[in-house]
Amino acid sequence: MQVILLQRVAKLGQMGEVVNVKDGYARNFLLPQGKALRANSGNIAQFEVKKAQLELTNLETRKEAEAVGEKLDGQTFIIIRSASDSGALYGSVTTRDAADAAIADGFTVNRGQIVLDRPIKELGVHTVSVVLHPEVTVKFSLNVARSVEEAALQASGKSIQELAAEAEAEADFEIANLFSEMGAAQDGEDLTRD
Repeated sequence: MQVILLQRVAKLGQMGEVVNVKDGYARNFLLPQGKALRANSGNIAQFEVKKAQLELTNLETRKEAEAVGEKLDGQTFIIIRSASDSGALYGSVTTRDAADAAIADGFTVNRGQIVLDRPIKELGVHTVSVVLHPEVTVKFSLNVARSVEEAALQASGKSIQELAAEAEAEADFEIANLFSEMGAAQDGEDLTRD
């Protein structure tokens, strides 16, 4: 099916282009979302009349998106979740969780604008993309931790696995010291008995 794009659509084309798309994509996504019109002579003429207004609206929304993007770009939001000792989450962090974290800090985003490169199923700092406008994409970070203190440690650059390894090494060192002290005490007792 041929459609006229009313706005820029990623991997498809710019505003005003007539493109061929699969019927289902046009019927189920482009047309209901108002991103395109069927390409027939009446709609092409209607588009030409409204083209200047659509371009002006697009420019205004892009400027607003760029203003929000400047503030949002590079931000870090903390999400507290329960997880196993190895750092695997019980569940996953979704686009809704990311949007809620940004909204809690005063930003206006919805979950449809957030793009996760891969599911977030482990503790750590993860980068998330936000499409504020078809021409404006910014990135922010989600610091997924079990507590605020753990989030602060992760923000300093340490991973949960590194922290666990350090704690285990410290425990092993303390146990070794305890056994060496016990061994020294037993050796000293043996000497006094002779």
